Amino acid sequence: MSYDDIRKATVIRYPYLWAREARAGETEGGKERPIAVGVRVVRADGDLVLFFPITTKEPEKARFAVEIPAIERRRAGLDADRRCGSSRRQSFYLEPEPPIGRFSKAFFLPLLREFIVRRKAFIEVVRFR
Repeated sequence: MSYDDIRKATVIRYPYLWAREARAGETEGGKERPIAVGVRVVRADGDLVLFFPITTKEPEKARFAVEIPAIERRRAGLDADRRCGSSRRQSFYLEPEPPIGRFSKAFFLPLLREFIVRRKAFIEVVRFR
């Protein structure tokens, strides 16, 4: 995958590391999963990328998460018959595979706006190369 492919609302595969795993000292996610790219900020000292993990598990009530509608699951290259939702995370390790899909602006931009409103309440995992 080219880093130019990493754009807002693009869905890629990523070995996602949850905050609880990072606190336990782990440095890599236990399995590769689809994630949505929230924001990519190009910087001279290394890009900052915000990722929204996609999961089929029911999120905890206090977590920032939304259920992804079937039409958006199809657009993103996900299984349209399986419920899934997205929450948020950041890191740097990416597989060299092409994106699997992309969410529509109508679905993704309100999600991103809501994240911005709530961002101070989130736990982040910061990674450096």
